[in-house]
Amino acid sequence: MVGATAALGCANQGLQVILIEAFQPDTTFNREFINNRVSALTRASENLLVELGVWSDMKGMRIEPYTDMHVWDASGNGSIHFDAAEIAEPSLGHIVENHVTQLALWKRLESHDNVSLICPDRVVGVSRESNGSKVQLESGLMVNGSLVVVADGKKSAVRDMLGIETSGWLYDQHALVATITTEKGHQHTAWQRFMEKGPLAFLPLGHNADKSCSIVWSTSPEQAEQLMALEEQAFCEALTEASEAVLGKVTNVKDRGVFPLELKHAKTYIREGFVLVGDAAHAIHPLAGQGVNLGFLDVIALLEVISNATGQQRDIGGMHTLRKFERERKASNVTMLAAMDGFKRLFSNDIMALSKMRNAGLSIVDNLGPLKQFFVRYAMGLD
Repeated sequence: MVGATAALGCANQGLQVILIEAFQPDTTFNREFINNRVSALTRASENLLVELGVWSDMKGMRIEPYTDMHVWDASGNGSIHFDAAEIAEPSLGHIVENHVTQLALWKRLESHDNVSLICPDRVVGVSRESNGSKVQLESGLMVNGSLVVVADGKKSAVRDMLGIETSGWLYDQHALVATITTEKGHQHTAWQRFMEKGPLAFLPLGHNADKSCSIVWSTSPEQAEQLMALEEQAFCEALTEASEAVLGKVTNVKDRGVFPLELKHAKTYIREGFVLVGDAAHAIHPLAGQGVNLGFLDVIALLEVISNATGQQRDIGGMHTLRKFERERKASNVTMLAAMDGFKRLFSNDIMALSKMRNAGLSIVDNLGPLKQFFVRYAMGLD
């Protein structure tokens, strides 16, 4: 999604763009099928997608605004409630299936005369020469350009080809994702319960009379394996118990999947003629749903420095151009990665003193209007 967004933004600036994809995208949308990978898009991400002209296409498929968020701790009485009305906004964000965003971006890219789509194909080599950056493809094609935007995910092969090292670690958690149906409607609310082994989130979907949610259940690898092995009815019962039946009984589950969680951060985002964005530059714990939003903020910053460079007739792949992007985004991303890692460690710890501290903290923030409003606006990308 992040790479396609960057490609579309560059195309809208009138640049010649080549987009390389490893897999042929699925360009069909089935209203009866819900993808189990979703993103909680912030207002900043929404504004970017509106500017690029894809938000209306996404709305024509399926997006779900959420106006409230309830967060509570399983080990005490601490809780916090965020309400969009408190900051005079119509919503806190939108839950969108990744496939919907990808499809809208792809269709818009196909409509541009200045965009060449190469797929399926893979990058097998990169280099920087006097006349620009070169990319060797598995098919034998050689692609040349002023700037290569590297957006091939947290296991980025191109990042490795550039010799860019990363720091980080695997968490002792896996994320289990699925689409569920609940007894009660979700009330356009995101629900998150912090438990000893990790958080459980119910994210509202615009389907099935508002009784469908996407879940992200972060837990130990052992429990994730056990949950994946359960029959559907047993899994529904386990999920109902884990959520304290906040939406009544879980009556149906589809499309379960699981993946390991990790923190990863590139030591540099740039090489001359190359720039890392999205998960290729930084991978984050999903507990606050900020992963793809950080990637979209990367795109916003990158498009700005590219626009400034072209306006001043400077090389868009030059280090002078790219250093400004790195300075802005690296500082912001490091702050968010550190915050999410701290939250993960605080809320996945059953030490009594920490349990009391986080319960008190949730309740205190919930009663401090200005501080709570600041947190909401910051998470939405408004501050």
